[in-house]
Amino acid sequence: MSASLELMQITGYTDENFSDEFSGQPYTCMINPENIKWQKNIEYNHQQAPNTSSASQKYKSTPSDKLNFEIVIDGTGIIDPKRTDVSKEITTLEDIIFNYNGKIHRPNFVKIQWGKDFIFKGVLTSFDTSYTLFRPDGSPLRAKVSLSFSQYIDPKTVTKIDNPQSPDVTHLVTVENGMTLPQLCDNIWDDEKYYIQVAKYNGLNKFRNLEGVQKLVFPPIIQPT
Repeated sequence: MSASLELMQITGYTDENFSDEFSGQPYTCMINPENIKWQKNIEYNHQQAPNTSSASQKYKSTPSDKLNFEIVIDGTGIIDPKRTDVSKEITTLEDIIFNYNGKIHRPNFVKIQWGKDFIFKGVLTSFDTSYTLFRPDGSPLRAKVSLSFSQYIDPKTVTKIDNPQSPDVTHLVTVENGMTLPQLCDNIWDDEKYYIQVAKYNGLNKFRNLEGVQKLVFPPIIQPT
């Protein structure tokens, strides 16, 4: 006995933790996508160091993952004789992932799941529909829907993952003429607000004019849990 075909499901949620499902059933795709593009990127700032011929790549950020795929909605009855109204199918999908939800003052959060291993949680960024087959009266019989999503992680989880305020490496830095302590903190940690802690650690009573200061120790910054 062969296993039943797993179909991709698209579920709406009314909270950023993906715990409260939007009313109604998840949208089950009639036909699974032929291909899926899951995109990950890293962004860098390109900075030209003195006396160098090429720019260095300084880490800037890791943007949210992107997911893109196409689904086919078929109203001929060949795929599913119970689902022959293409317009209704598209309206149902729009209610779940596109339409403004007045209760949360935004469109729903979305989970895309295909089997046990493929799960993507995010928000819709584009919804493009191409009608490819029509009845004699002009009503659509088949449509191809191109969907794009951006990964969504709630702010608390992002903070835990990034831990941006916990530099854990000691740096010994040579101070160049004209540099300020906030600038140095920004260069090392992409955050200038640690300058007071660095000043105290090095016994400084100044942070803008560092004239006469040749080297500074930038200690690990430990944040309270």
